[in-house]
Amino acid sequence: MRFEILGPTSVLDEDGAPVALGGPRVRALLTLLALNAGRVVGAGQLVDDLYGPHPPDGVANALQSQVSRLRRALGRDLVEFHPAGYRLVADPHDVDARRFELLALDGRRALAAGDAGRAAALLCEALELWRGAPLADAPHAVSAAAGLEELRLAAVEDRLQADLALGRHRDLVAELRRLTAAHPLRERLRAQLMRALYGSGRQAEALAVYEEARRLLDRELGIEPGAELAAAHLAVLRADPSLTPQTTAPSPAPIQPPLPSSLPAPGGPAGSPRGGFKQGLRAQLTSFVGRAEELAQVGARLRDSRLVTLIGPGGAGKTRLAQEAAAQEPGDVCFVPLAHVAGAAGVPGAVLVALDIRDALLPAPQRAAVGPVTRLLTALAERDLLLVLDNCEHLVAAVAELADALLASCPGLRVLTTSREALGITGESILPVSPLRLPPPEPDDPLEYAAVRLFADRAAAVRPGFAVDAGNAADVVRICRALDGLPLAIELAAARLRTLSVADVAARLDDRFRLLTRGSRTALPRHQTLRAVVAWSWDLLDDAEQRLAARLSVFVGGATPEAAERVCGLPEEVLFSLAEKSLVEYVGGRYRMLDTIRAFCAERLAESGETAAIRDAHTAYYLDLVLTADPLLRTADQLTWLARLDQESDDLEAAVRWTTVSGQPETGLRLLAHSACYWWMRGHRGVIAGLAAALLARIGDARPAGMEEEYVMCLLVTAWTGVADDVVRERLAEVRELLPITHLPERVEFLMMMRSMFTGPPGDVEQIYHELQAHTEGLPPWQRALSYSGAGFVLQILGRVEESLTSFRCALAAFRAIGERWGTVLVLSGLGELASREGDYAASYALSDEALTLARELDARAEMAEALCRRGDALLGMGEPLGGRADYEEAAELARRVGSMDMLAWAHLGMAEVALIGGERDAALSLLAQARAECPDDWYSTEDIRNRIDEALGRAVSER
Repeated sequence: MRFEILGPTSVLDEDGAPVALGGPRVRALLTLLALNAGRVVGAGQLVDDLYGPHPPDGVANALQSQVSRLRRALGRDLVEFHPAGYRLVADPHDVDARRFELLALDGRRALAAGDAGRAAALLCEALELWRGAPLADAPHAVSAAAGLEELRLAAVEDRLQADLALGRHRDLVAELRRLTAAHPLRERLRAQLMRALYGSGRQAEALAVYEEARRLLDRELGIEPGAELAAAHLAVLRADPSLTPQTTAPSPAPIQPPLPSSLPAPGGPAGSPRGGFKQGLRAQLTSFVGRAEELAQVGARLRDSRLVTLIGPGGAGKTRLAQEAAAQEPGDVCFVPLAHVAGAAGVPGAVLVALDIRDALLPAPQRAAVGPVTRLLTALAERDLLLVLDNCEHLVAAVAELADALLASCPGLRVLTTSREALGITGESILPVSPLRLPPPEPDDPLEYAAVRLFADRAAAVRPGFAVDAGNAADVVRICRALDGLPLAIELAAARLRTLSVADVAARLDDRFRLLTRGSRTALPRHQTLRAVVAWSWDLLDDAEQRLAARLSVFVGGATPEAAERVCGLPEEVLFSLAEKSLVEYVGGRYRMLDTIRAFCAERLAESGETAAIRDAHTAYYLDLVLTADPLLRTADQLTWLARLDQESDDLEAAVRWTTVSGQPETGLRLLAHSACYWWMRGHRGVIAGLAAALLARIGDARPAGMEEEYVMCLLVTAWTGVADDVVRERLAEVRELLPITHLPERVEFLMMMRSMFTGPPGDVEQIYHELQAHTEGLPPWQRALSYSGAGFVLQILGRVEESLTSFRCALAAFRAIGERWGTVLVLSGLGELASREGDYAASYALSDEALTLARELDARAEMAEALCRRGDALLGMGEPLGGRADYEEAAELARRVGSMDMLAWAHLGMAEVALIGGERDAALSLLAQARAECPDDWYSTEDIRNRIDEALGRAVSER
């Protein structure tokens, strides 16, 4: 589709036929989205430009209604919703306004290169795209329309300049008379009219044009003619040959008059980084680390957009990135620091000072005072310049207003701003500046990560000879991760190496605000300590934003808008505002705080006295979540709910910890019991066992009445570590006393699996089999499938192979019928073991391979390790020890990551058996000793592994 907004808004389909759009509001909405095609336009900005200063009640619903109508007209896929607003999915080149800008830019470049013929053709093509007033259907988008009008007028001036260079002086006089009458203060048009008149043999009229312009400027603005008009006047007086028409060849390049004394000459002083004059850019004292990709992105954005804003949290390195990007610009640059500007009125003056534009020493008393914005508009109207406005967050509205005015009137101007929130004006290109890339907890090469390289570089500056090596890498990684990869925080931490070791710095990061207090003495006060960095952002928030930021600190892993609103008690619009101000970041559908910001906000929450109440609300939210999610983990929807709980895992753990600390055992038991299935499937063993043990210690001997199932599940979870001590043995014995093996769970369904796995059947296996059979058919679907599986294992113990096979097949069909992958893996494992015992290793291999595929789909690493071990056993039986060893080694690594001690023992047992086959008896003995130490003694499910270890030890000893 093609979108036309340089006149009444219209859309043409692929065949060139017009598309029906509907009423004026829909047309206005399309106009605004097309103006920013391919970019997200904020809902607030759309409301302002759609409805003006008096939006209707329920404006959010009104906007959504117009979006729905536009989607019906264009197709849903062309108008996308984003958390920050809406986006028209279209190539900007399909919008006439964008094509106009590109053609005008190409024409201007051709003109500068001396190719007047090509310039005239390109500029004529650009101007032919105009069909009337720009953005005619969006009457409230005044600034954007004014900007386009200014670009059109600049393109007209460039086309006139090209025509003058081609010797068309006589043809242009009438047009220039009309234009100067319409735009009497436009000095370039006056200069072009003088050239046209002189080239037509009318020198006296040309001089009269100058004199008229001089008087007008003095009367209206109290200023003298600018550089270009003064140069044209001098050229006419001198009868400069460059003013003579050239009809057979292109004329020389347009006159480039000297700049006024208040503006620096192009080229700048010796040593300018990239040719143009760089005002306000300091030479850097430190290296620029880890931002090559972002630096390229800034350069690309500045080529495509006239207004680029770098946003991000305090200390992310926005200022340094802007300085480095400005230094690479080939043209003139002016860097304007705004950190010390106290109020909105001071912004234009700060820019004037940075540009070295001074007031007249002796102003005439009869002249009216000229405002700073008018002076800026006059000084920059014809200048190509990159203006960098740094640290705008406390002056956002004032900077937005000034940038909008300058960009609308100065076509050669580009603006780069740094701020903790965007300016929010039409045409702004927003580039988030994230913290530096962080290493994982145990990286192969820490120096591959920018955060570590920055720490190493700054540490070497204060401690000569410092390098990241095997002895300190773990502490350096810990420091960088704890500080979120924030460059300023990392630099402050590195500076502490003057007096502390790396290990000491890492150990003291729990009190980071007290530790990181010695920044550069010449830095801004808010950049000298970590606390000051965050406090500056905090002070810019309103009361509602501060309340939400403090309350949001209870979330460990971030929050969805729905969770934040429920727990924190404030509307989601406040959360979106925090995101716009870089207090939280939007990642993967969640709003997260950097740990440093979160620690600061947690202090503010404690000061407010709300910590307990907000943590209780947080815990209640997560209890409701697990009560909803737990049964769905054992259905066809389990992948969706596993993924959901993956996002909430850290907060689930935090909620359980809070119930222990705050003395809420019943809530803690419910949380833990209904999270156990998720944690088991995900292989979160050691940490969760510790949570359960801490909760039981808090409960003591006072078991909550009516919560036997939840209590027993908590007892079982403590055994997940695989450590067999007297406490664990007592707890497993207590499980057998509290709930008989025939107990059918009513609330905690997964208990049916855990109970049998850790305590096994009673002595009379035959009896338990008949009891299972008696209850199976009346059970819910998942419990029935598990009961078939349990019967298969019991029949296997009894040696009734065919009946066992039948039960396993019933279980497999039942689990597949409900779409439950984890249970399917469990049954495939049982079938694989049965095949292996019968000597059918090929079948065992195939079943284990199928189980491995499903386990990988679930990302269930403990089950992946089990399937690899069983497949390794099958490969040994098939006479392929090398293949078996590869499976055991992969299984050992997976088991180690999730703390699955039974699978780790099995993997080391398999590796020992491979060593025995290869005649490596000493290696086998070492591996078997390791496996025996790892294998849990009191789990019923590990009895077979223990027996195999003992048998292999006997063989190894007998081979001495």
